Amino acid sequence: MHNKSTKGFTLVEIMIVVVIIVLLAAMAVPAFEKVRQTSQSKMIQNNLRQIATAADQHFIESGTTSVAIADLVGDDKYIKKLNIVAGETYTPAIITTSVKQLSATPRGGSAVTYDM
Repeated sequence: MHNKSTKGFTLVEIMIVVVIIVLLAAMAVPAFEKVRQTSQSKMIQNNLRQIATAADQHFIESGTTSVAIADLVGDDKYIKKLNIVAGETYTPAIITTSVKQLSATPRGGSAVTYDM
């Protein structure tokens, strides 16, 4: 007599599990991308706020009306380190007392602005 073992999984069962996992992954990837973009945008917004605050502090302390962003960032300056998260560039490079808005454009993304 041949006793057929019922242990294990059939090929169909394994394929169904694989299809379910692929479908779940296909739904999760776009959500992760959106979360990543939102996180980068918030970090850039925070950098812009820090730049605006540092520029205001510089204007108060020095009595000048303009400052370059490069003069605000460094170990011995107002902002110790600016975290670049998406290869963004900050504009304008020179901030004056008449500047009302700062912006940054990440590589391959849309501009993020901060109203001073």
